[in-house]
Amino acid sequence: MKNIVRKIHQLDATDQTVGRLGTKIANLLHGKNKPEFERHVDLGDVVEVKNIKYLRFTGKKLAQKTYKHYSGYLGGLKTKKMSEMMQQNPAKILERAVKEMLPNNRLRPKMMKRLIIK
Repeated sequence: MKNIVRKIHQLDATDQTVGRLGTKIANLLHGKNKPEFERHVDLGDVVEVKNIKYLRFTGKKLAQKTYKHYSGYLGGLKTKKMSEMMQQNPAKILERAVKEMLPNNRLRPKMMKRLIIK
């Protein structure tokens, strides 16, 4: 295995939509911006995101979008609106969006560790 050089990318989330910012972050974490990219090798960089509380949402997403979590037990479906998530922890919104954009394999937890949200 050759040496992997990881750069640190600093992104500002001010006035950016979650989806567009999420795709940029996912591509950097996966390493798709590098010429030696291979799907089965983790070549991604470190990404730092700041000013997360100034994210922009289009349409009525804050009022209508819900996040669901199922515990596996009867009656264990929990839902939360995006507006509640934004008040409690806005980093979770971006973190969840990026996680769903990355491939669902053994490399995903390693990639997510390199996402730093301030």
